[in-house]
Amino acid sequence: MIKTNKLLAILIIASGVSADEIKFQFKSPSFSGVGTSSHYLTIENQEFNRKEALRKEIEALKQAAEDEANNTTLARFMRNLESRIYAQLSRQLVENLFGENPSSSGSFELSGQLIEYTSDGVNITLTITNLETNEVTTITLPIGDFTF
Repeated sequence: MIKTNKLLAILIIASGVSADEIKFQFKSPSFSGVGTSSHYLTIENQEFNRKEALRKEIEALKQAAEDEANNTTLARFMRNLESRIYAQLSRQLVENLFGENPSSSGSFELSGQLIEYTSDGVNITLTITNLETNEVTTITLPIGDFTF
């Protein structure tokens, strides 16, 4: 009787238990196919961001090196000297064109450029020739318009 009671109790308990089928699924979208496109886009975006960050860092380092090279005492001195030489050349050119004894023509070479000027009393014509490429630029300036 005890055996039948135990058997009856086991059957009553077992009838209330239910189970679902166990299904195996991959968690990675690469294997399961669920959300695959967004997974690939996320990976591609991460790779792009890393490459872009490296590119920007390299550019920043190059720019810092250039800035450091341009800010040396020698570089500043050379820029200042060059500026003063150009100012002096400009002053001499203006004196030759508009001074007390203006010349009607002249030429000089500056940094690979041949600069020629002629004056007919009404206009000044500047002809600038690049000596490496033979490219010519001509500028005509009316003399009467330079009064203050």
